[in-house]
Amino acid sequence: MSGETLVSGLSTADGDHVSDVSATADRRAPAIAMAVAPLVLLAAFIAHPYIGLGPPDQAAVARAAASSTVRWGIAHLMVAVASGLLLLAFVAIRAYLRDAGEQRWSARGLPLVIVGGTLYAVLPGMEFAALAAVETGGDVRAAQAAVEPWFVPVILASGLAWAIGVVGFAKGLSSIGPRGRGVPGFVVVALAAMGVSRMIPLTAVQFYVQSAAALIALWPLAYVMWRQPKVMQAAHS
Repeated sequence: MSGETLVSGLSTADGDHVSDVSATADRRAPAIAMAVAPLVLLAAFIAHPYIGLGPPDQAAVARAAASSTVRWGIAHLMVAVASGLLLLAFVAIRAYLRDAGEQRWSARGLPLVIVGGTLYAVLPGMEFAALAAVETGGDVRAAQAAVEPWFVPVILASGLAWAIGVVGFAKGLSSIGPRGRGVPGFVVVALAAMGVSRMIPLTAVQFYVQSAAALIALWPLAYVMWRQPKVMQAAHS
């Protein structure tokens, strides 16, 4: 073998190795967002001043906003950040399912998830009306009443789009046989619960059930994508 051939062969092998490492890193990076997103969401809801466990009312919101404007502001900023991270997580899940050959349910669900998640990220901005009222000595309940005609349709549209889209992802995971791909079957159930929870107008469900379902659904998926970034593609081929 000539020196030129040897160098060429080594370059090709090294290039393939670098390419494989780069591809693995690209697939693992979204797993980080997937693991962090439910933690940020849970932290935001824990940081949120207490407004009860049932349907939120204007008086409870006014008391909560007045109790700590700093906590109120930080909690709602964190909700917006968590919403963005969740969108990244579902884009990563869609890519993973696409590699597995699932081209139906998750492909249809992703646009709805993006619409629902984007609308959900708008809601914290509306909640800053209460903070502004407290800071300026205004009527917090009146501020909430003024925002409510906008807030309610947005959260309903967000919840509906999100629920349908996320349930589509759950169906996509189920259709490829989650047990055979290293994804536990309970992930499918948790993913569906995560989607439906946004449609239930109870603070306990919106805050805590949604966060718990997100943890149960996304952490196992993040683990699988981190440890076996090519498992689904290999199993499908």
